[in-house]
Amino acid sequence: MNLNYLILKKYLYLFFILFSLNSFFLSTNSAFSKNLIVENIEISKNFDAKFDRNKVINEGFNLAFEEIVFKIVQSKDQKKIINLSLANIKLLIDNFSIKEEKFLNNKYHVSLDVEFNKRKIFNLFEQKNVFPSLPKKKKVMFLPILVDEEENDLILFSENEFYKNWINENDKKDLIEYILPNEDLEDINLIRERYSELENYNFEEIINKYSLDNYIISLFYKNSEKIRVLSKINLNNRLVLDNQVYNNFNSQNELKTIIKETKIKFNDLWKKENQVNTSIKLPLIISVDLNKNKKIKIFENIIENLDLVSNFYISKIDNNKIYYTLTYNGTPKAFISNIEDAGYQLDFSKKIWDFK
Repeated sequence: MNLNYLILKKYLYLFFILFSLNSFFLSTNSAFSKNLIVENIEISKNFDAKFDRNKVINEGFNLAFEEIVFKIVQSKDQKKIINLSLANIKLLIDNFSIKEEKFLNNKYHVSLDVEFNKRKIFNLFEQKNVFPSLPKKKKVMFLPILVDEEENDLILFSENEFYKNWINENDKKDLIEYILPNEDLEDINLIRERYSELENYNFEEIINKYSLDNYIISLFYKNSEKIRVLSKINLNNRLVLDNQVYNNFNSQNELKTIIKETKIKFNDLWKKENQVNTSIKLPLIISVDLNKNKKIKIFENIIENLDLVSNFYISKIDNNKIYYTLTYNGTPKAFISNIEDAGYQLDFSKKIWDFK
């Protein structure tokens, strides 16, 4: 009886090893598998004797790569990447699809989706000493206040050129979705009452109406020559003060330029919050109870969906535990926070952490 038990145990152990090897290949392939997808790249070209469909598709690849760069790279580093050759861009593409293609009035119209390999993109950027960011969208309450320094007056809401034009200048490459407050007489009076202390006022009464944790309050101080923009930027519970100075605008185009450059600054700050330092390669070994199949699946699902996990695999199995080795592009504190955000805990009192 004892001999049969030992034989059964041996075969069960062999089964778990084979199961784990299968999981190993699934895990290493699926880690970092969420690719970067650019949708709805639209191009129109004259349909004439010089028309070349392949050239149009190639132009779509260039435009898609440009959009990826603007979404995940801070403006100061974009020049290092943006002029990549078409041949090298194609090496980064896993897949593309033509959503719509038509000929109309002697014009060729096409709409493309392009899927880039995230691992290849991040490796390329690391070679060029550029740290990309995760392309996360964020809703932000934005309140622009125009201060006329010469008239000692506040220009608010629909009378404020920045308020009226801010949403009109939306760009699909922007990661921040701006929620502008509604014109409210109570808010107008509140802001006017605090004219002398605007830079120190926290605007809580207005911010709390919109149930958004993230907000930007921008004070546009205008005189005949300059516009100084003082912004209080709260993203992910981190408050940043930012100062920018522009020439005063005398035309709609100059106003658009100020709005565009200010938005680039805000987007850069948001990208910095989500930056992936691929030079940080934190090795971790995590154990999971071998007898809890559901927990094993939960753990693998969490790891597969963490953007900062560049790879993971099963490195060892014993009678009680299954051990995962993974590489994390961040700090131990950030990894622990990721697991806790998913609703689980780690016992990190020993060298090998245990998933609870």
